[in-house]
Amino acid sequence: MARELEEILKDVRRIQIVARRQVNDLLAGEYVSTFKGRGMEFDSVREYVPGDDIRSIDWNVTARSDAPFVKTFCEERELTVLIAVDISASSVFGSLLRSKHETAVEIAAVLMFAALTNNDKVGLLLFANSVVRYIPPRKGRGSVLRLVRELLSVEPIKESTDISSALQYIGRVQRRKCIVFMLSDFLGADFSQALSIANQKHDCVAVTIADPREETLPNVGFVTLKDAETDELLEIDTSNVRVRSWFELRAKGREALLAERLRKAGVDRLEIRTDRPYATSLQRFFHNRERKR
Repeated sequence: MARELEEILKDVRRIQIVARRQVNDLLAGEYVSTFKGRGMEFDSVREYVPGDDIRSIDWNVTARSDAPFVKTFCEERELTVLIAVDISASSVFGSLLRSKHETAVEIAAVLMFAALTNNDKVGLLLFANSVVRYIPPRKGRGSVLRLVRELLSVEPIKESTDISSALQYIGRVQRRKCIVFMLSDFLGADFSQALSIANQKHDCVAVTIADPREETLPNVGFVTLKDAETDELLEIDTSNVRVRSWFELRAKGREALLAERLRKAGVDRLEIRTDRPYATSLQRFFHNRERKR
């Protein structure tokens, strides 16, 4: 047990170094400029000039002065960020150096440290077929490190993914507007309606994580595929062109369906692949979102 704890703490230090480097090198300004605050907060007062909205006059200051004064406001920069991570069995899959789950953990940590640089509150939700763990948003480096430890210590569980259930839970526990980063392969039942409802209250971002072997099969003869969530086995002949074509068509169909569901829900999508550097994808996402604003 002590050895396991030591390994987790070692991974926490590694993730902390990696995440901070990504934030400092790529995302320091991008994150801050991309997401709006919850509204406007009072900044200061100044003398009234013709053209100012009379509704902004500060009558208390005006009464003590020889001239009218108006209140000025600035955008409220402090945000609440909730990182929702899919830990269902399908996230275990990975054909390269990292599995989808390991990739999700690193991306979640980068987002947490980006929020930390802006002094935002950060929370964590782990889910599969139902919510497994919820840690309410809090501020501070200690809180972020606790969330990273939680991410690194959790093991994917043999359950399917229920995006709708997780979103409904968020709607119940997170009453104030927040940014929701949902990290998942989004394999499962239709979640369009639940995501659309959640996005009306919160600012939802779908972080889709995919592996290249879920899209194409190599020509290596007979192989046995196992469904990580149901343990169902399927033996196929990858040397058969028709089999490889069938596999690719199914993958394209899943991608088209996912894209349509996200479009219907009206949420922004951050595409992550285990065979490409995720830092570049993160930077491109933040840059494109800022341009849309």
